[in-house]
Amino acid sequence: MRSIIAGALVVGLLAGTAAAEIESRSQSGFVVAYEADLAIPPQDAYAKWLQIGGWWSPVHTYSGDSKNLSITPDPGGCWCEALKDGGFVVHLRVVSAQPGKALLFSGGLGPLAYMGVAGSMVVEFKATATGTHVTLRYAVGGYDPSNFAALPAAVDGVLGEGFQRYAAFAAQP
Repeated sequence: MRSIIAGALVVGLLAGTAAAEIESRSQSGFVVAYEADLAIPPQDAYAKWLQIGGWWSPVHTYSGDSKNLSITPDPGGCWCEALKDGGFVVHLRVVSAQPGKALLFSGGLGPLAYMGVAGSMVVEFKATATGTHVTLRYAVGGYDPSNFAALPAAVDGVLGEGFQRYAAFAAQP
């Protein structure tokens, strides 16, 4: 299990950041944020977010195949990954779904799931004159023996890449 965590951190540290920012950090947590303007209506931008298997990098999965990812925007829903032999990973829980407006998730992505942290991710879709302004904000707090020295950059790398891939995917017809 430690090799999975270490590997995920290394991959995260090597990943580039795009349209991203470490908004804040402290010894007890951090916040990363991303934004993009899309030339599609909010309902479509929301629907494209739910098609996570089409845009998330397979490098940042446990199964090695992003097609195994799904987001179920229902009560008790999750951002989940199917594993072979009937296994699964719950990456985040869906706390609120407002089609065309917002998604709220709770939990720790990747190696954060193995730590004493809590995370809250909000993805908002706001109508603009030319389409939709999408923002993602992920706040993480709790205990990290290294006082969150390396984790913000690792999470920023993975989510920044994911958000960039989402924006490119959403731009496709």
